[in-house]
Amino acid sequence: MTALFSPRASTVYRAVLAMLATTITVALAAPCVAIRLPYAAGLADPIEQPIAFDHRHHVRDDGIDCVYCHSSVETEWYAGLPTTERCMGCHGQVWTASPELERLRASWRDRVPIRWRRVDNVPAFVYFHHGIHIHAGLPCARCHGAVEDMPRVARASRYTMNFCLDCHREHSGGRAIRRLTTCTACHR
Repeated sequence: MTALFSPRASTVYRAVLAMLATTITVALAAPCVAIRLPYAAGLADPIEQPIAFDHRHHVRDDGIDCVYCHSSVETEWYAGLPTTERCMGCHGQVWTASPELERLRASWRDRVPIRWRRVDNVPAFVYFHHGIHIHAGLPCARCHGAVEDMPRVARASRYTMNFCLDCHREHSGGRAIRRLTTCTACHR
C-alpha cells in the first residue's frame, strides 16, 4: 500500500506551521512597534502655523523669554499663546511693511484673533499644570526641546505615562511611591 503522505510531508508541515506562527507574531507586534517610532508620533515634524513664526529669531537672536509670549505659563495649566496685541507691541514698530506679517496686521486691523495651532497636548484624562512645573524649576526645554533652535516648532517629546513618571521619579528621589508618583498626581 502506498503512503498517503510523502516522507517530506512532516518537514513541510512543520515549516508551514513555523511560517504561520511567525507571520501571526509579526502581524500582532508590528503595530505595537510602529506606534512607538518617532515618525508615528509626529516628532520633529514642524506644525504649520497661520503666520510663519521663527523661534530662533525671537528667542535666540532677540533674547525674548518664553514667558513674554506664553504669559500664563507661570500661573495656569495652559501656557497660553500670544495675542495679536502682544505681537503688535513690537511689530507695530518693527517690520511694519513686511509681507510675511500681513496676516498679523490684518488680525490687528480687523480685530480677528490669530488661530495658532497647538503643538503639544496631553490627553484629557491627564491633569497637567504648567505653573506647577515652572515653579518646580523645570526648564521649558525639558519637555518642549530646544525651541530656540527651531525655525518652526515641532513636537520634541512623546507625552507618555513613562515620560512623565521618569521625571517625577527623578524629582521625588527614586521608584518608591511618593506624592509625585501616585496615580492621583496626574489622573484626577
